[in-house]
Amino acid sequence: MEKDKLNLPQDPLTLFHQWFELAVSAEPNDPDAMALATSTPDGHPVVRMILLKQADQRGFKFHSNEQSLKGRHLAMNPNAALCFHWKSLHMQVCVQGTVEIAPDSETDEYFATRPYERQIGAWASDQTRPLENREILEKKIKEFQKKYPPGTVPRPPRWVGYILNPRRIEFWWSHPHRLHDRFEYTREENGIWNLQRLYP
Repeated sequence: MEKDKLNLPQDPLTLFHQWFELAVSAEPNDPDAMALATSTPDGHPVVRMILLKQADQRGFKFHSNEQSLKGRHLAMNPNAALCFHWKSLHMQVCVQGTVEIAPDSETDEYFATRPYERQIGAWASDQTRPLENREILEKKIKEFQKKYPPGTVPRPPRWVGYILNPRRIEFWWSHPHRLHDRFEYTREENGIWNLQRLYP
């Protein structure tokens, strides 16, 4: 891949999709995995791994329970960051931006495509809430399986889609002796992306 600034696309989403296609072909597990960083009300960072579901001009989409820890954080502070690390390719993409909730119609459509077990799990799990023992969760799963046979499971109202609308995207790829290539895209208020090479 040519790694000269002059040959990089003006739109970082174009470059992201090029890299993502490489990751899909090279990474043995979960090329769509990304770290999501949010913060507590008093500013303490919290990070966890989640899965990317879509990337388009609006941003990077993922799904979660809005009553989960990440959902509660984002409700109070929508600023967040993502990081993709494709170890097999020696490549990394870091994204900063603001998160908003995706339209219900899109989330309904995606939820309907999820495997039945995951649909039921979304109903049974009070994500990141205290759980006294595993048997309680398994009992709830059986109750919702009885309530919702395959093909009849609606989306739980608390299960939503999120879109991180990026304002900064950094592309990083490894070089020997820690002299890596790094390029930073920053978006102006008019939507134009500026591209800048960074020191390693």
